[in-house]
Amino acid sequence: MSGLPAAEVRILLVEDNEMNSDMLTRRLRRRGYQVSLATDGEAAIAMARELRPHLILMDISLPLIDGHEAIRRIRREEQTTPVPIIALTAHALTEDRDKCLAAGADDYDTKPVDLARLLEKIDALLAQRRSS
Repeated sequence: MSGLPAAEVRILLVEDNEMNSDMLTRRLRRRGYQVSLATDGEAAIAMARELRPHLILMDISLPLIDGHEAIRRIRREEQTTPVPIIALTAHALTEDRDKCLAAGADDYDTKPVDLARLLEKIDALLAQRRSS
């Protein structure tokens, strides 16, 4: 995994649903990741800039600025452009996936989250970032 121990990997979780954010935060921290939480798109952009996470998990249905726009803005900023982003959404149609990837997400996953599948995606993106 990325060459870093999980305890040194910073993940920014962007999720406005308290139950979802609590569940994901606890499960990721149990695996040793450092997890910071943003609850809207504006906070996500600011925290990505400030924290420089190794990876972002971005909900798409967010207040203030939706996930698509937050991803586009994060991609436009030089210091956050290389940060891998996994879009998380309850919308599971092919066009929903395509829209997330077109906005700049590196990958896409559906809710409810299958943790084993999400962890595989996290590991793959962290390894890919290390090798580039």
